[in-house]
Amino acid sequence: MTGSEVAAVGVVTGWGRSAVALPPDAVRAAAGRRVIAVEPPRAAGERFRRATRECQLGVAAVEALLREASLGPEAIRGDETALVYVTAAAYGSSNRAFIRAIASSTLHFPYTAPSAVPAEVAIEFGLTGPYVILIGGAAATIDGLWQATLLLRRGQCRRALVLAVETFAECEDLWARGRWLVRPPLVESAACALVVPGPWRATYAPAPAPSPLEALARARAGETLACAPLIALALARAAGDAGPVTLTGEWRGRRAGLAWEAH
Repeated sequence: MTGSEVAAVGVVTGWGRSAVALPPDAVRAAAGRRVIAVEPPRAAGERFRRATRECQLGVAAVEALLREASLGPEAIRGDETALVYVTAAAYGSSNRAFIRAIASSTLHFPYTAPSAVPAEVAIEFGLTGPYVILIGGAAATIDGLWQATLLLRRGQCRRALVLAVETFAECEDLWARGRWLVRPPLVESAACALVVPGPWRATYAPAPAPSPLEALARARAGETLACAPLIALALARAAGDAGPVTLTGEWRGRRAGLAWEAH
């Protein structure tokens, strides 16, 4: 049976361009702000002239991952790399802009679909392997990481990118109405993990309580929805813990857990 491990994690948030940039206490650092927005670096090329912030953030997260792993784009190009994309909120802003038909907007209808972000990422990096999209918060990202390990175990890919993107600024008022779902600050984020064959056996199950890493990611980063488990992984790696790890993530009353343990 093929084991797996997380080789690297790239993180971009409203706090900065890495897990190291996260404050010790997100609530205190927010100083009353409900949303901590991020302006992604603009990707070069005509194709990105009309791309949404979500698409730009997705590309930036993969670029951050490649820097973290000291890899070039050619290392992930082709049909041996799977892409698993997770989001709860990142297509809300583009839908709102399209519905309102802002006069200055040049948004094209295809960018309102949840598939827009992974599509742009796949085009930018030449990813032609298996492809999964999950809609939901942190629990869905745990599901996505589990799917990545299954793809590796079944020999359907040699590596998998698990990408999450969340934006809030354009829909801040809508999130305020749904305050029972989230606790501010809402921090715009994008994160990408590289899952590869490795020495650990992954197990997946419902989790009765948050893991220490889930609590740490919320305390340090704030509310990042689907990005939270990937930020937790990045924090663990920044602390020098690249071995066995237990992750949990919760969304709308469901908490999922994933543990990498010794065979």
